[in-house]
Amino acid sequence: MRADLEESFVTLARRELPALRRLAYAMCGDWHRADDLVQEALERVYAAWPRAHTATDPGAYLRTTLVRRVFSEARRPWRRREHSRDELPESSAGDHAGGVAHRLDLAGALAGLTVKQRAVVVLRYLEDRPVDEVAAILGIAAGTVKRQSHDALARLRRDLTGQYLAENGGGVR
Repeated sequence: MRADLEESFVTLARRELPALRRLAYAMCGDWHRADDLVQEALERVYAAWPRAHTATDPGAYLRTTLVRRVFSEARRPWRRREHSRDELPESSAGDHAGGVAHRLDLAGALAGLTVKQRAVVVLRYLEDRPVDEVAAILGIAAGTVKRQSHDALARLRRDLTGQYLAENGGGVR
């Protein structure tokens, strides 16, 4: 690859890497898997860079590639069901139970969504992207984005409300 093309790719990768990692983690729930998915997306875009560098928004091209890698990974029947963690479960470093419990509840509820619903929720609400941009990234119609958002939010409300009621004896305080 020519030096100027390689430099433009390195610049793009450095600029987009933190956001790509967050997006991948939000979609798959595992930092190690997220890093692998980002790496695969970067490899694919690097291979296509001589013809892709002229894209209107190379960052969007990279995000689209990442989202497609996540979808592809989710379809693999052999993917691992266990999730690695950064810390061992036995360690306790203070009382952050309330915040951790809420994050775990949300992560569990997100894991209950389909891959496409999770992608829509992450792109729409975590990354605060408009419907048209989410549709372009995912390669689906804007109406599908709206429908997936509606269904995903309804499921999240149902799951999270059900957990709250179960933890508080079935009543609202």
